[in-house]
Amino acid sequence: MAKETIYLCNFRVSVDGDWLCLQELTDVELDTSIYCPSEDGLDPMTVERCNLLDVFKLIIKELLDSSLSHGRMLDDTHTPLQQFFLIIEHIFRHGIKPKKGILRDKRDFWEVLEQVEKYTHEAKDITTSVREMPNVKSPLGRARAWIRLALMQKKLPDYFRLLVEKRDEILCEFYENGAMMLEEESIIISGLLVGLNVIDCNIGIKDEDLDQPMGVIDFGLYLRDAVQIGIQSPMEMSQRSQQMAAILDQKNYLEELNRHLNATVTNLQQKLEGMQTANTLMKEDIAIAKNNILQLQQENSILRSEKEALLEEHRKQMQTAQDDIDTERAAYHMSRQGLDTMYKDIQQRLRLEALGKQDLEKELEQEISTKRELEITLRLLEKDAKAKQNSLINLRKEMDALRLNNNDLLTKLKMTENALCNKTEEVKVMGEKLTKFDNMQHTEHMD
Repeated sequence: MAKETIYLCNFRVSVDGDWLCLQELTDVELDTSIYCPSEDGLDPMTVERCNLLDVFKLIIKELLDSSLSHGRMLDDTHTPLQQFFLIIEHIFRHGIKPKKGILRDKRDFWEVLEQVEKYTHEAKDITTSVREMPNVKSPLGRARAWIRLALMQKKLPDYFRLLVEKRDEILCEFYENGAMMLEEESIIISGLLVGLNVIDCNIGIKDEDLDQPMGVIDFGLYLRDAVQIGIQSPMEMSQRSQQMAAILDQKNYLEELNRHLNATVTNLQQKLEGMQTANTLMKEDIAIAKNNILQLQQENSILRSEKEALLEEHRKQMQTAQDDIDTERAAYHMSRQGLDTMYKDIQQRLRLEALGKQDLEKELEQEISTKRELEITLRLLEKDAKAKQNSLINLRKEMDALRLNNNDLLTKLKMTENALCNKTEEVKVMGEKLTKFDNMQHTEHMD
């Protein structure tokens, strides 16, 4: 058994019979002399990149050859496909800056793959699907699931090329100097990955344990292939190259056809989404319009019923008001007639009283001129006359007030009539007294 070891990335590859075994360097103790520069003057990172690139070429070749012999639909049990996933993990992990963990440093590249969704919309669906997988717990498992989904969708070469093109913006913070993703070898790997678009993969991600540690690459397959390639004749080599050229031409045609179909499908999907959105909006608008129409109809019926009720109530109020007006008008006419009659009666009485007053004044003036002795009595009579005048003025004012209050006017008229009667009687009594007094004087004069 050979005891020599070669170093590929951060792994030890040891020869054990016909197989090559891969062991992570962090799991074994290394001598510092291992990392000394080679005789050619190359540093270990350069040697690791060259080894990785050579192995990747062998794995891609074996994967394409096996797909031609077994059919282009490959599943997760296909050995070359499993080896491809292992080598692509080594490529992503090469030179990545470690993160301090509890037990040892972690070299996960899930954060690198998450950066792809910032530059392409299609990668967001893959990243979201991976985050929502219940059976994937670790960042390494999410990275593996992301790579498998991208390969099944034939987007892995595009995403890898995007990372290589944006390495100055994306990868510098995740990788150390000399890492494979930052060097020219990544451009070659990006070109080799394009050949995988001719392969169709059917991988059961939900049933696979993606959180397990990294496996071991079987290099024996590729060593045997290298020996067979050296034994082949130039004719076989030319036939093989012709087959490969035909496959690449067919691959390019299928890629172009796939791009046109994807563009057509995208346009149709956009049109369909637009039509569905417009249809949904129209349905919502129709439903809203129907609801508005029903509400307006209900409001219209309610307003009509309220209008009829208000009209009926208004008619009743108008009829009631008209009846009240008619009643008040009849009462007013009746009261007006009664007041007019009373007013005429009072005017006639006042005229009679005025005439009587004039007669009394004439008589009083004659009595004053002839009988000075009775000046005091006459003065009293004048005062009474003035009081009568005031009472007459008050009676006139009360006559105006009688139009508003019939009962008060009648009462005042009665009081006025009584007062006038009393005064008249007093005047008569005084006249009789004067007559008697004159007779007595005459008798005394005669005597």
